[in-house]
Amino acid sequence: MKNKRDDYQLSIINNRFKVCLLLVLSIFLLSCEEIQTPKTEPFVSEKNLPPPKQEFRWSNGKLPKSFDPARAAAAPETDVVRALFEGLTDVDAKNLEPIAALATEWKASEDFKTWTFKLRQDAKWSNGEIITALDFVRSWKRLAELGDKVSQRQLLKNIVGMNTESVLPVFAEEESDNLDPANSSNSAEKETANFANLSNSNTAVLSKSTPKVEKKTKTKAKFGVEAVEKFSLQVTLIHPDKDFPRLVAYPIFRPVYGDGKNFESVELSKNIITNGAFVISEIEKNSLTLARASNYWNKNEIKLETVKFVAKDNAEQALAAYRAGEVDAVSNANFAPLALKLLMTYKDLQQTKHSALSFYEFNLNKKPFDDVRVREALAITIERERLTQDEMDGATQPATVFLPFIDAVKNGETLKAEAKEHEKLALDVERAKQLLSEAGFANGQNFPAVTLLVNRNDLQKRIAGAVKKMWKKHLNIETNIVLKDKDDFQNSFQNGEYDLVRRGVVLPTNDETANMLAMFEKTPTLPLSTQTTDEGVKPDDSNNILNEKTAEANLNFSDNDETQITVEKAAQMVIDKREELILTEKEALEKLPAIPLYFPMSFSLIKPYIKGFETNLLDAHSLKKVEIDNNWQPNNSKTNSNSLN
Repeated sequence: MKNKRDDYQLSIINNRFKVCLLLVLSIFLLSCEEIQTPKTEPFVSEKNLPPPKQEFRWSNGKLPKSFDPARAAAAPETDVVRALFEGLTDVDAKNLEPIAALATEWKASEDFKTWTFKLRQDAKWSNGEIITALDFVRSWKRLAELGDKVSQRQLLKNIVGMNTESVLPVFAEEESDNLDPANSSNSAEKETANFANLSNSNTAVLSKSTPKVEKKTKTKAKFGVEAVEKFSLQVTLIHPDKDFPRLVAYPIFRPVYGDGKNFESVELSKNIITNGAFVISEIEKNSLTLARASNYWNKNEIKLETVKFVAKDNAEQALAAYRAGEVDAVSNANFAPLALKLLMTYKDLQQTKHSALSFYEFNLNKKPFDDVRVREALAITIERERLTQDEMDGATQPATVFLPFIDAVKNGETLKAEAKEHEKLALDVERAKQLLSEAGFANGQNFPAVTLLVNRNDLQKRIAGAVKKMWKKHLNIETNIVLKDKDDFQNSFQNGEYDLVRRGVVLPTNDETANMLAMFEKTPTLPLSTQTTDEGVKPDDSNNILNEKTAEANLNFSDNDETQITVEKAAQMVIDKREELILTEKEALEKLPAIPLYFPMSFSLIKPYIKGFETNLLDAHSLKKVEIDNNWQPNNSKTNSNSLN
């Protein structure tokens, strides 16, 4: 009797165990199935119904501080200026190629130092007045006069008479005739006097009482922007630039009406006269509304009726507005790393490489860094993929070239020939060891400890630490990392107290010459007591990798007795330095004055019913081809949604 009772109890226990086991197994299998085949919404927000009219609502940061093209350095100002104003050229938002805008055609001299732009004759200001070449001459002279108030003023330095960063303005030599006006053979003199006076303000106005003098040649200051005809503009450059039409597409080169006095007020005004596809309609506390311009020459091709810039203080607010259906697109937002990881699964997140570079620049005045073999050895022993993945969570791309545009599309094909340059600075430990041995430092013997100057920043500290380990591992070279706050960093940089220094630069244009001059032109500067530096936007902490805007000004001149720096001495040094200029990326890769490290990434959110809003390396968004697909409908199937809360 006891055995039967025991068997019965054992059977009950076994059955319960089997039930529990099956239950646990079922839960496990269900969990595995959910892990393997997650079901998510394809878009970040379920509130994706398009607006009933052609109104584009865009969050691109806070409200702009100014509508002045001269002061447009980054979004939101650059986005607004591109909508309100038009320049000689624009860039195709898809492939970044220059396209016609106010200029219908352009041509260069054989040496690429003189460019002539033919303007369309049907373009008007918003007040109905015709736009002429004089408007460009007047506006570009204003840029030269504004000096360091101009954002990205380094882009002006290659235009004769506009090099506002040099010790002396760089002027061209030209032949001058001081003749009796009565003997002048210029039949169009009276008709074009207005253009001549404005395009060459340094030419004396001659009266009938001017005595006859013999023809002679003299050097005089020349402004390299001239209205040669009413609708023809000629620009003279200091150095050849085959990409100049790309450069003048940048917002600062867009003309303003009259003398630009309307921009001097600190308050935003909707009464300014513009010439772009949109005009200012309404300015409110947290928004700016633009309307399609009635006087724009190509107004029939503009689909949007209104554009509303919705101001948000940070990325979290912008993301919340996007999910709530209050805005149609978000750009210029520094999403936190965790938010980016969650957003990566959605179709409406757009990510592109950003046209900015973080790099280590050499002090070429110090040995052994004056040896290109040493510089290349250090450059090709940096494991860039590890830096971007381990230190920056994949939010950057490795840089083995100086310019990020190698992947851009040109004439429908990838630049395969130029892409070969990518391999030059790829990881190659064996070649690095050979180069170092040829330079006299086999296995790193007798190589001095490298002084690496870095701005005090958690991210840059980690990157420097990783690079230090790589150089020790591959080349047996020691590195001393020197961390400095902004002011101390600037002083050490200016005084040359480094072997390598970390720099960051934004490349606002895809003009190769302008970018090389911005990065590597060795121009002496006046003493700090008399000069102005362009600080740009300082790099933020490790959570804001995208804030790699501009580093400190490129100061490379120092003297033990600063009071002895004369204008004449500085001018002679400018001449002496000309042969050291780097004007192309090919030259930069050959001379290797710096080590490129990484390109940051930029991220945008765009609703599925928005058509024609292109993202690109330059963050050069154009509204001219944007339109709302009012008939778009979301997928009706019910699926589980990822949570971003």
